Amino acid sequence: MRILVAGATGNTGARLVQKLTDAGHVPVAMARESSDTSVLPAGCELRMADLTDLKEDVVRDVDAVVFAAGSGGDTGKDMTDKVDRDGAIALIDAAAKAKIGRFVMLSSVGADDPSQGSDGIRHYLEAKHAADAHLQKSDLPYVIVRPISLSNEDGKGFVTLADHVDRDGQVTRDDVAAVLSASVWQAGIEGKVFEMKEGDTSVVEAIAELAA
Repeated sequence: MRILVAGATGNTGARLVQKLTDAGHVPVAMARESSDTSVLPAGCELRMADLTDLKEDVVRDVDAVVFAAGSGGDTGKDMTDKVDRDGAIALIDAAAKAKIGRFVMLSSVGADDPSQGSDGIRHYLEAKHAADAHLQKSDLPYVIVRPISLSNEDGKGFVTLADHVDRDGQVTRDDVAAVLSASVWQAGIEGKVFEMKEGDTSVVEAIAELAA
């Protein structure tokens, strides 16, 4: 499969691109002109684009899209809106118009009810909630992944995927990338929205259980 990855040079996106490559897929790394593309595998296909000014043809010639982008913790509310909400919505609309086969959204725990978030994260969760809701209302086959807090430690390879999980602790970006990768190709999980934490089930088995 040819898979467009938005946020491909980010901490999670770069891990996802590598996992898709290792699995034999062809990731198309979407990146801004200022992005550090050295984090991507050698020979990775690049597609230069900016989520704050997205063109519809960004989804040309791909089978699936993964939104793994984020404005980052150091930006203001305006950039959160431009990237996490408006950028995601623009990419969803472009994918829907092109009738892309699957759209996988990296969301966050708490996006289902932003009002429960702390003051520091509530605006971010509101942006993610709006993007998730737009995806769910689209005609796209979708999967929405909502992990707990992320860490940069080595992946464990074992997770829990459920409607709701214990939100204490962290889950590794590597394991999130593995779940995003599997969510692209696993049959029978279209329309699934699930939270994610470390657990005792392998990523492949956990994803397959969602389809059962």
